[in-house]
Amino acid sequence: MHSTTHLAVTVFGVTGLFVLAYYLVVNGYYFCLHILALFELRDNVREANWDEPFRRFASPFYPGIALVVPAYNEAATIEESVQSMLSLNYPELEVVVVNDGSTDATLKKLVERFELKEIEAEVPFEVPSEEIHGTYRSTRYEELLVVDKVNGGKSDALNAGIWLTEMPLFCAVDSDTLIDRDALLQIVKPFLKRPGTTVATGGVIRVANECSVRDGLVKEVNLPKTGLPGLQVMEYLRAFYSGRLGLNRLNGLILISGAFGLFRTDVVREIGGYRHDTITEDFDIIVRLHRYLTDEGREYTVDFVPEPVAWTEVPSSRRVLGRQRRRWFRGMVETVVTNRGMLFNPSYGRVGTVIFPFFVAAEMFGPLIEGLGYIILPLAWYFGVLSIEFFIVFFLLTTGFGIFLSWFGVFSEVWSFNRYEDPRQIGRLLWYGVLENFGYRQWKTIVAWQGLLEYFRGVDSWGVMERGGFSVENHKDR
Repeated sequence: MHSTTHLAVTVFGVTGLFVLAYYLVVNGYYFCLHILALFELRDNVREANWDEPFRRFASPFYPGIALVVPAYNEAATIEESVQSMLSLNYPELEVVVVNDGSTDATLKKLVERFELKEIEAEVPFEVPSEEIHGTYRSTRYEELLVVDKVNGGKSDALNAGIWLTEMPLFCAVDSDTLIDRDALLQIVKPFLKRPGTTVATGGVIRVANECSVRDGLVKEVNLPKTGLPGLQVMEYLRAFYSGRLGLNRLNGLILISGAFGLFRTDVVREIGGYRHDTITEDFDIIVRLHRYLTDEGREYTVDFVPEPVAWTEVPSSRRVLGRQRRRWFRGMVETVVTNRGMLFNPSYGRVGTVIFPFFVAAEMFGPLIEGLGYIILPLAWYFGVLSIEFFIVFFLLTTGFGIFLSWFGVFSEVWSFNRYEDPRQIGRLLWYGVLENFGYRQWKTIVAWQGLLEYFRGVDSWGVMERGGFSVENHKDR
């Protein structure tokens, strides 16, 4: 009995020390990213304030952009979504809607609303997508192209649009995403500054729940009144204003949101487009671009621009949010495993030796080990390896540091482009930064373990994203 107890003490003691050491390393990484993000944000704010907005259309060098919009059974919202995209400010824009085998009236509504006529467009033989039935051009809006094809999934639909557009750049957009009117003029800036090396740029995704929408644009920014969407506002602020800005400072951005990213069309075609066998195509495409361009010995940059904004509705129920986050985690594991040859590989420079390994440690293993810590540390205290005083101090420090990181994101928001102008909204954001550390954060570690188990079981489904719709001022249901 004594030997068993001694073994348990040793195991829990070693494991507990490992969890503590891992926590210090990961949070040291996060802290460094936040500091780097602050400098990067300062430079971006200065540049945004210096730009003269009335000259944005003066340059004759704006490259053409295709908005590629996969649509599957979107009859309820497709008309207003497309109309809002056609209203965006940009000199040369094409909206490519890909009807991915919808079984509802999506195509019919597009034909009627935009007066589509079928055209004899040459379909490239090598297009990596399911069969294309036909292509249509609007007689009212020449810049609207609609592609009708057999259902093949989001990546398949994106590939069809990428191969059928002649624009040098494309922006992958969800059909229910709302883009700020000037966002394309902002997100394209790196392509204007470094046209020979920029291959991808990403903007900010913000939570649209409770915001007022008119004519497909967010007119009044409000914070969600319910708990889960409010906590996700804090997550999005922290992810974009800290994580991606910090990585951008290191020239090592390895993730651009699939809801709002701009890419060079020819380079994405070179790598074969989006993979069909992944459920997180946004993460996968960026990692593959890094890998391909480095293997080819080509100079390139992937940039994050914090000024342009796209708005999306986030899940308001724990069931739907859990389904989404499990899918995200499965996709992250799949992408890491597929590209494991980049880990600690000096051939891939800073991305391979520092950024990708730390990303894996923090984002993939971090929540798993944190979940173990919630079990191991109390057991270590029970067996006398950790004192109750140490356990309490450690809990307060971890919670305090989590609140600090969240409040750092709020500070960055207020200091920079500040979409939440009401002081009461800022106060609620600060409260969300505290609240998420008590229950929500722990729940996310459970979801991560569930996602890992689903990965090992071979689950590859997307699941259904249930949406309540935006608060629309023009009395049309979204």
